[in-house]
Amino acid sequence: MRKFEAALIAIIGGIAVFIVKLYAYFLSNSVALLSDALESIVNIAASGLMLFAVYVSEKPADHNHDYGHQKIEDISRMLEGLFIMIAVLLIVYTAAVRLFESPELSEVNLAVGVSMLATAINAGLSWFLGRTARMSGSAALEGDSKHLLSDVVSSAGVWIGLFVAQLTGWSYLDSVLAFIVAALIARMGAALVVKSSQNLMEQSCDEEEVKIKKVFIRHSSRFLDFHDLKTRRNGNLVLAELHLVVDSTISVKDAHHLTDHLEEDLQKELPNVNVTIHIESK
Repeated sequence: MRKFEAALIAIIGGIAVFIVKLYAYFLSNSVALLSDALESIVNIAASGLMLFAVYVSEKPADHNHDYGHQKIEDISRMLEGLFIMIAVLLIVYTAAVRLFESPELSEVNLAVGVSMLATAINAGLSWFLGRTARMSGSAALEGDSKHLLSDVVSSAGVWIGLFVAQLTGWSYLDSVLAFIVAALIARMGAALVVKSSQNLMEQSCDEEEVKIKKVFIRHSSRFLDFHDLKTRRNGNLVLAELHLVVDSTISVKDAHHLTDHLEEDLQKELPNVNVTIHIESK
């Protein structure tokens, strides 16, 4: 399935999840469930941004973007992390206001059942987006998949806390639990921002560098040496360059055939790597 179609499904699923979670809040009057629903609003906004990013990233390279538009997926993932931090502020504010009000909880069992339905949808979306992200190498889909998975975990924490509050009568636990959910969500948002920042700063791709070296070592009998390997990530592509040292007696034509052969072999093993080889003679 194309990335754009997967992103569209995420938006539709996110709207459905928000409606179900909001209904769970109205049933129970639980601020913890309200915080869960508020986080879903941010999910929808983030999925909309992801849809736009995926649409732009699939455009072919042009005269202004020689390497394509894939970098926008990292920008999308970073903005999604920032959206998550906004959701955290909303959750903290709502929980703080109601911390000393001791709201009366009602229909907790039914509300948790409704919340479980919403969480099951989120879990399915997370799995679907994660699988599509692995198949396409999409940073935007990966970010949304992990976002939804964190939502599943935090929702489970909300259910446990509500049952404890119902059994003990300590209604303030509802707000305390909302603070804990906010902390979990903030940690996930910060992780997305950090990971995206590393890609935008064009951090080296260590895993791909190891694989590239293995391919060149396998063909080491055909050249003298290679050095100055550099890599950077551009969306789901890895752009690499290195210097290849060949014997000075080799003709330009033979050197060109050698680089073509190395690039073809590398493409078979690492289809997402685009390597530029600079020839040196010795």
